[in-house]
Amino acid sequence: MKRNLIIILFCLTGFKVLGQNPVQPFLFSVNTLTGGKPYWNLHYSGSYGEHTIGQFGYDGLGQQFGVKGYLGNRFTLYATAAIGFARGGGITSSQQAEVIRDLIGGKAPEGFRMGAGLGLSRDWSNVKSAISRITMSFEQSKWRAIGNLRFEKAFESSRDKLDFISSLGFQHRISETCFLGFEAIGQDLEGFWEKDEAEGGAKLMIGPALNFVPAHSKLSFSVSGGPVFYATRSNVIPSEAIREIGTSTSGNGYTLRALINFNLYK
Repeated sequence: MKRNLIIILFCLTGFKVLGQNPVQPFLFSVNTLTGGKPYWNLHYSGSYGEHTIGQFGYDGLGQQFGVKGYLGNRFTLYATAAIGFARGGGITSSQQAEVIRDLIGGKAPEGFRMGAGLGLSRDWSNVKSAISRITMSFEQSKWRAIGNLRFEKAFESSRDKLDFISSLGFQHRISETCFLGFEAIGQDLEGFWEKDEAEGGAKLMIGPALNFVPAHSKLSFSVSGGPVFYATRSNVIPSEAIREIGTSTSGNGYTLRALINFNLYK
């Protein structure tokens, strides 16, 4: 409770935000960058989850490192590496990288943007996958909305023919430095029509989302999380595919994730 009060007090201090088009305001949705204020960014995110084995490897604490940057001509690079620590000992990792281009908009921070991208990933069990993503966003001075649809094709016969992951987020400005809203994610949606879905079934999460950008600082902060529950179930033992809200055979759970951005301005 005290930590929540501290966050709210920071948001209500009234410092001026350094422009729109933040690097990574959401935790589970990827936004594209624009040429209006091109920069590169390093970020670190930590998470805590119960019954959410996946993105960070195991129940408990996990961490992820990433880089994001504007390549010019409406291209955005997004790459991450995650590290998982097993409760019984041992360390494992996963990596993924994508290049996304805005096809509609993308020349100014505000307004509607729609893009598409391609990439590759290597999961916790060393299985490689081809990934693609469709992004949509709309930003104004008072609010922002974002949506992602991600497709994944794993190069492994025991995996699904194609995985579908969607996300949606909305944030409204509550002070000069702070946005507050919600974020939702639907994971392995093919579980609605495939009884043998390889990650255990379709899973959903919805919860609050906070983005805080201090004035005159290269740092910014995002926090999101909520309950994780199964919409469908399969009898397959979940794979070790990279998943934002994890996989589990032991029931519903929850996840909490926080991210710190460090902007490397050009």
